[in-house]
Amino acid sequence: MTQAKGEYIAIFDADFCPHPDFLLCTVPHLLMRPELGMVQARWCHLNSDYSPLTRLQALALDGHFVVEQPARSSSGLLMHFNGTAGVWRRTCIESSGGWQSDTLCEDLDLSYRAQVEGWQFRYLPEVEGPSELPPQILAFKRQQARWAHGTTQCLRKLTLPIIGTSNLSIVQKIMSFLHLTGYFGYPLMVVMLLSSLPLLLRPGAAGGTLRFLAPLFLGPVLVYITSQWVVYPDWKRRLFYLPLMVLVGTGVAWNNTLAIWRGLRKWGGEMLRTPKFRIEGKAGYWGRSQYRMSADRAVVGEVILALYAVVTIIAALVIGNLGSVPFLVVCALAFGLVAALSLKEIWQGRRSIVLQPPEEHLSGAGRGLEHEWGRE
Repeated sequence: MTQAKGEYIAIFDADFCPHPDFLLCTVPHLLMRPELGMVQARWCHLNSDYSPLTRLQALALDGHFVVEQPARSSSGLLMHFNGTAGVWRRTCIESSGGWQSDTLCEDLDLSYRAQVEGWQFRYLPEVEGPSELPPQILAFKRQQARWAHGTTQCLRKLTLPIIGTSNLSIVQKIMSFLHLTGYFGYPLMVVMLLSSLPLLLRPGAAGGTLRFLAPLFLGPVLVYITSQWVVYPDWKRRLFYLPLMVLVGTGVAWNNTLAIWRGLRKWGGEMLRTPKFRIEGKAGYWGRSQYRMSADRAVVGEVILALYAVVTIIAALVIGNLGSVPFLVVCALAFGLVAALSLKEIWQGRRSIVLQPPEEHLSGAGRGLEHEWGRE
């Protein structure tokens, strides 16, 4: 803010590659509507076809950027700046209290404070902001944890201002609360898994009460199907990765639960970047990059939860409570998959460090590129 002199401020992460006409497609909206404080473009993906992991991330993000954000924007609900690929009005930032560092989601924090003050936002789904998806499961988990951590802090910080303002309707306030508590589905999932074995073992256990929760999963599935159908001609092929997305999305529940706990306990925190490697399309290799991650504490809990789910499946089969088995199988596969992928990357990272001196990881030119692209 101290360096930028203009009235409009475009913000991009280092791995974003905006099209040449980005400002022509965004700034006129701010010029024509003085009540607009920010316009947000739609993220698209430079490397969605790189691996199954990047394909499922693209699918998940499309659900947000193709369905959720347009729905919030068009219906007048509070939406948020996604941290990049957007343009702000300087007076909106300044009148709303500016950027603040007491949460790890300063973009979400400022977005809600601005709308509480009466500013309006607009989402522009036709304007694209190409970016790189993290090809590492460890990097993906770090990104998810940061978002869960920061959103929880924003919930603590913003609930009372949202309730107290007269600039928002009751519907806007309720939907804002649901938005800010969205990550709490992860700890609830962990609680469901941990409570399933005691419920199965109690005297007179009913047969398969968890099966009645199945309709709750229909909504998210429809969101992802719709997002692919709207944007891509080959949308059916892309939905092939939907089951994998469900497994990985479930498998990061422990990782995100730990992040939510940190967000509930304290303000601020270290801003851990998501490693990026300048991977576009199917080309590129990140395994020897100095930015790759090779440590993850959450993997211990994921292994334990996977084993716990297996034990509970056996108990359900012995008791004859078959209605609980599908949920438990998903949990076992999900936590087992995420744990296995994490352990593989941890082992590969440590093995690479042992086999190669640090100075050989990258050439001089490579280190320069990594310096520019290895930050989110």
